[in-house]
Amino acid sequence: MKLTYPACFYPDSEKEGAYAVVVPDLPGCVSGGNSLAEAILMGMDAASGWVLDELEDGNAIPPASPLESITPDPGGFVSMLVLDMDSYTERYGEKAVRKNLTIPAWLNTFAENNHINFSQVLQDSLTALYQRQHA
Repeated sequence: MKLTYPACFYPDSEKEGAYAVVVPDLPGCVSGGNSLAEAILMGMDAASGWVLDELEDGNAIPPASPLESITPDPGGFVSMLVLDMDSYTERYGEKAVRKNLTIPAWLNTFAENNHINFSQVLQDSLTALYQRQHA
C-alpha cells in the first residue's frame, strides 16, 4: 500500500542546509534532516512510523489533505511524501496478534500435506482485501 501526505519543510535558521519537516495530517509527526534529501527521507520514515502505529492499534489513518489546501508558515514550502507501507511494515512492523480459526477437516489435511503456512495465507489474503478496499 502506497500513501501520500503533504509535508511542510522549513529551513533551519541555525544550521545551513538543514530542514525541519511537519506532516499536518498526522498530529505530532515532526522530523528533520541535515539536508533537504535527508529531511525528505526522515519525514517519510516518521510518517510511515506514525501510520504503522495507528494500523497496529486498529485505528483508521487520516486521509491526506489536498496539496493546495496546505499553507506553510512563512519561509516554508510544501511537498508530498510518498509512504511505502508494505516495505516499511515488513521492516519495522512488530506487533502480532494471535488468532484461532476453524476450517473444514479436509481443508486442514490438504494444507498440512502441502506444507502450507496458515498464518501466511491468512495474512496475504487479508492484506489483499485491505488493499482492494483502500485503493
